[in-house]
Amino acid sequence: MELFSFLLIIPIFYLLFKIWNWINDVRDQQCYILDYQCYKPSDDRMVGTEFSGEVIKRNKNLGLNEYKFLLKAIVSSGIGEQTYAPRIMFSGREESPKLEDGILEMEEFFHDSIEKVLSRAGISPQEIDLLVVNVSMLSTVPSLCSRIINHYKMRPDIKSFNLTGMGCSASLISLDIVRNVFKSYKNKFALLVTSESLSPNWYAGNDRSMILSNCLFRSGGCAVLLTNNKSLKHRAMFKLKCLVRTHHGAKDESYGCCIQREDDKGRMGFHLSKSLPKAATRSFVDNLRVITPKILPVRELVRFMAVSLLKKWNVVRHGSSHKGASQGPIKAGVNFKSGVDHFCIHTGGKAVIDGIGISLDLTEYDLEPARMTLHRFGNTSASSLWYVLAYMEAKKRLKKGDKVLMISFGAGFKCNSCLWEVVRDLGDGNVWKDEIYMYPPKTLVNPYMEKFGWIQDEDPSTFNPGD
Repeated sequence: MELFSFLLIIPIFYLLFKIWNWINDVRDQQCYILDYQCYKPSDDRMVGTEFSGEVIKRNKNLGLNEYKFLLKAIVSSGIGEQTYAPRIMFSGREESPKLEDGILEMEEFFHDSIEKVLSRAGISPQEIDLLVVNVSMLSTVPSLCSRIINHYKMRPDIKSFNLTGMGCSASLISLDIVRNVFKSYKNKFALLVTSESLSPNWYAGNDRSMILSNCLFRSGGCAVLLTNNKSLKHRAMFKLKCLVRTHHGAKDESYGCCIQREDDKGRMGFHLSKSLPKAATRSFVDNLRVITPKILPVRELVRFMAVSLLKKWNVVRHGSSHKGASQGPIKAGVNFKSGVDHFCIHTGGKAVIDGIGISLDLTEYDLEPARMTLHRFGNTSASSLWYVLAYMEAKKRLKKGDKVLMISFGAGFKCNSCLWEVVRDLGDGNVWKDEIYMYPPKTLVNPYMEKFGWIQDEDPSTFNPGD
């Protein structure tokens, strides 16, 4: 009998041991943000109204119609007068860039943000186990990863990934790489570096679909320090809850709506087609379909299903032509605020922010961080999400237990999203530290129309851009 009891206890203990190991492994696969640092270029790289006019005037391929188009685009863009451009713009060499210009632009950002985030966290470069860099429109040999490793003399066994061509959603793609590596290795530090190189990518032609990008994109970047070491979770700022990636590259219309190409004169530029809003909507809807069940409470999902079924039942019972239909359909929208406290939206432009706001039924308070980031820093491509997050932190909105939903779009066409949980109350100013008291301003209207509005009344037959 004792032998039987002993033999029975062994598999029970083994099962408990396996369960404990599984729980322990899951805990070690968590992904935490220890710190992050957005990049603020020096004031001598600030783009004001006067300077913008000088840069546009230097392009001899533009006519009166292009000037009017650019004025309308910049006035309605949501961008203010304190964004930043690469140094090549201030030396007047934007039409003849060198490889060195792009590299120097990136190194200026690397040396500032990486050093700040590592110093603040008390982590040496030699402790970094994983380095992921994403800069879509600059590919160098050696890679940008190698340049960082060389500058900081990182360990020879460091795992590095260098991403190019991934567009504005590359930041969350980089995060996905970090998350997956963390599943296989315990107690590691990862450094995620996200930016865009504008120096070699200024468009000097007159194709409207390509000059639009000159109005929207500005210099910026962010360095993010992450770990899966559970003993450091008390120091962490955020904990990753889930991440969803959607790629519509198989659809020709989506693939070609946001693409780098040459115009009919052979000038390289970034083409934004009229089908871009449609492609963004499709990818956004598909992404929401996957992430919604992961981030919303069961009660909201049940409510949504009940309302949807009731709506379908009414349509079947009464038909779409029934008199009662004039009263309007029963709303079956999901209340995202039941599972999300803050919305971190990619600053792709005013239309992007407005569109997401309408789709998710968000208030101006919810959209304020994205609007202010677009106004102050412009579209900094893949790094823009972190400027939006930093605004929330500087405004002391982020409290322990809050959930933050990040949403980004990128060429390909892609929509990526993730949910963070705030681990502790946050309130550091980051890149907004010295000026957060000025936001939001009383008005977001930029002075471009006041300064250059006269061009609307010009006669094409007598207009002289040199005057």
